Amino acid sequence: MDLSFIPSPSRGVLYLGPIPLRGYAFCIIIGVFVAVWLGNRRWIARGGRAGTVADIAVWAVPFGLVGGRLYHVITDYELYFSEGRDWVDAFKVWEGGLGIWGAIALGGLGAWIGCRRRGIPLPAWADALAPGIALAQALGRWGNWFNQELYGKPTDLPWALKITSSTDGRVPGTYHPTFLYESLWCLGVALLVIWADRRFKLGHGRAFALYVAAYCVGRAWIEYLRVDDAHHILGLRLNDWTALVVFVLAVTYMVVSAKKRPGRETVVEPGVSDGEAETETETETEAEAENAEGKDEDKAEVEGKADAEASDRQEDTRPDPDSEPGADVAVPAEDETHADDEAKDEAGSAKKS
Repeated sequence: MDLSFIPSPSRGVLYLGPIPLRGYAFCIIIGVFVAVWLGNRRWIARGGRAGTVADIAVWAVPFGLVGGRLYHVITDYELYFSEGRDWVDAFKVWEGGLGIWGAIALGGLGAWIGCRRRGIPLPAWADALAPGIALAQALGRWGNWFNQELYGKPTDLPWALKITSSTDGRVPGTYHPTFLYESLWCLGVALLVIWADRRFKLGHGRAFALYVAAYCVGRAWIEYLRVDDAHHILGLRLNDWTALVVFVLAVTYMVVSAKKRPGRETVVEPGVSDGEAETETETETEAEAENAEGKDEDKAEVEGKADAEASDRQEDTRPDPDSEPGADVAVPAEDETHADDEAKDEAGSAKKS
């Protein structure tokens, strides 16, 4: 009797009326959003514009989905084209079956197209997105849990995965949860790339190459535990050979790139620095205009104060009859002068008469 195990969901799809909500699809979608979100933050930190990662992902994601499905269908063609199988099932992506090798290869082609349209170097964009891709894989692997697929060898470990489905040749029991192993491994790969990128300032595609190499190491031993049908070459599963070849290519690229192009790109998105410089220039011009306007206002205020002070001084220089010498000499007012003249005229008239 198993005392503890990881239960499998009773079903991998819920229906909202006639609309099916599949757990596998949700895991893939959430992974894509996380990858773009983290990639955008890293791209901005490298000197790029916000939104550029998402714009290029519009090209990379569809290409990646097609490439992942093509790899799976080609390497497991008997599931769709052998006797008694329906080839239409090859298009049912929601039922599972995306090969990461094809997704990265064809997704890289889509990213290259998007980068060319934006005038951006693909290696720099790939470096920014590398840990996000690893996180997307960590989340996407939980889609296998919803579909009760791609589990490992039988085991009675406390963290064994309990399979309850008996369709497509499954045998109910407890097995190694290889989906969980790979999910945790991809999470570790994401943290490794982030740390190494900060520590060694990886550039020119080396952060992406590190992600690929580290993932291949984990995929090799996880692939060894899996019991699903696969093609074998010289006793090894096809995906083991693929992981070995890709690992060698990634390490070789890291070594050669470090020698030819050491350090990190100084500019990852042309035009960003120029735009910032123009913005700064406009800001400085506006500030200078405001300063000049302020100076004119200050000058006018100073001149107004000077005129007021001059007017005050002129008023102060006028003689004060109460304090100046000769203050007893009164200046006759205009009315008094006319009164004196009239008195004189009356006196003269009296004398004549």
